[in-house]
Amino acid sequence: MADTADPKQADPKKADQKADQRKAERKSEQRRTDRRRRKVRLLPPPAWWPLPAAALLGLAAGGAYGVLKAPEYAATSYVVAVPDDTTEPATALGFAQAYARIATSSSTLGYAQPRAGISARRLRTQVRAETSPESPMIAITGTSKSATEAADIANAVADALSLSSNQAAKNTGVQLLLFNQAVAPSEPASPSAAISGAVGLCAGGLLGGLWLLARPTARTRRPEERPVAEPVVEEYASLPAQGDHTETKEKESVR
Repeated sequence: MADTADPKQADPKKADQKADQRKAERKSEQRRTDRRRRKVRLLPPPAWWPLPAAALLGLAAGGAYGVLKAPEYAATSYVVAVPDDTTEPATALGFAQAYARIATSSSTLGYAQPRAGISARRLRTQVRAETSPESPMIAITGTSKSATEAADIANAVADALSLSSNQAAKNTGVQLLLFNQAVAPSEPASPSAAISGAVGLCAGGLLGGLWLLARPTARTRRPEERPVAEPVVEEYASLPAQGDHTETKEKESVR
């Protein structure tokens, strides 16, 4: 009777041990699941993302500038320095360089102001004079938001420069003559929206490429990129309980 009762008394203990083992296995599985979840992270953007971002930003900025900025017109008139019979051509070339420097002076702009119809201060910012070291010709360019006003500015300054220089022609031996009169341009000199966008695209791409070259190569790992220490899994959870060995012995004794 005692031998037949022993296995029955060991059954609750065996059930408890199996339940504990199942709990340990569930905990181990839960830990593995938690580790997998912690390792899942959103992929970071590629390292070259500033290049297309800067290029698109430059394209948008350049296109907006070309659309919002008012068109600007430019008209150019030409005057040439002509020597008299007693003056060498090289002297005329030197005087052309000198007259190009005084084309935007206060005295010349004072003569040109009544015909140009704008103030001398504004006239100074809307006219420029250029010359070549190989030719005694002076190019006077007027700029304005109006094509007609740009031509008037160039012609007014060219006439004023010729008038003031010819007053001293007897002493210098060089006379300025109007070679070509400025006319109102039909198209603006400022770049269009497409050209402005292309320039902005190139500038943005260049800045993005320089940023990629100048950025530090060694990056510090962010906290979420650091390796997660794996928890130690209790090996004894998968081992057979001590009660199973005892129960086996009891069954052998009953047999």
